[in-house]
Amino acid sequence: MTRIIEHLSEISSMYDAAFVDLWGCLHNGIAAFPEAVAACRTFRRQGGKVVLLTNAPRPRATIAEQVRRFGIPDDAWDTIATSGDSARFAMFSGAVGNRVYHIGPEHDLVFFEPLKMMDHPVAITRVPLTGAEGIVCTGPFDPHADPSVNRPDFLYAKTKGMKLLCANPDIVVDRGETREYCAGALAALYSEMGGESLYFGKPHPAIYDLARRRLAEFAQVPDDRILCIGDGIATDVRGAMGESLDVLYITGGLAAAETGTIRQPDPAMLETYLEAQQTSVTYAMGYLR
Repeated sequence: MTRIIEHLSEISSMYDAAFVDLWGCLHNGIAAFPEAVAACRTFRRQGGKVVLLTNAPRPRATIAEQVRRFGIPDDAWDTIATSGDSARFAMFSGAVGNRVYHIGPEHDLVFFEPLKMMDHPVAITRVPLTGAEGIVCTGPFDPHADPSVNRPDFLYAKTKGMKLLCANPDIVVDRGETREYCAGALAALYSEMGGESLYFGKPHPAIYDLARRRLAEFAQVPDDRILCIGDGIATDVRGAMGESLDVLYITGGLAAAETGTIRQPDPAMLETYLEAQQTSVTYAMGYLR
């Protein structure tokens, strides 16, 4: 049986660092969860380091600004690792060519700003699909539209042998009470159609390598002293398992209904859900606090 805990403080002394998911764990896309913020601040006051580990398809500087607006203060975290940063490095290394077709909202155009940490980045030009060598997907044009609306473009891209760089492997997120599709839903569709999708966020190794490098700027922490915290089975949990890291599963996010979470998950429903997902977690709690 999974150990269900009431507060992070019950286990925090066992860890020197936490890789903490943002959406669904520290905020709901609109505002911060006060108890979750307090838990991170307490962990840091006790000497722990907090790495905000997010599948946001943007550079960490923009995420820092965003979380401040949501009400997450700077003293709740030490550094940030984003799938956007990991994916940008791949793009500027030429992973999908020089001429790319961008699928995503206007506010994601910061993704294409020059990558200062790279010595010799390739020149990237955004072009229409018919003139592209590859696709960069930071999210759907319309987060409420079914991903299948992209089938015609994806069929064309597949026949041309284009690769799709996915800057956010999340399938869905909940913005307040509204569920929205993410780039991962489009990448999954492209793969199902026979195209090749490249992933750089959770649960894939590249973002964990980035998180460890960012953490090493503050402290040298062995893997057995790192705790991953998040609400996504396919991203946070499977990513932690793939890296052999302990994980605290926040059940009140994406799987609140499936786990019977009100304040805490229903133990029987949680175990049934985990069995159906063919996975296990070190700890679980309804909401980070």
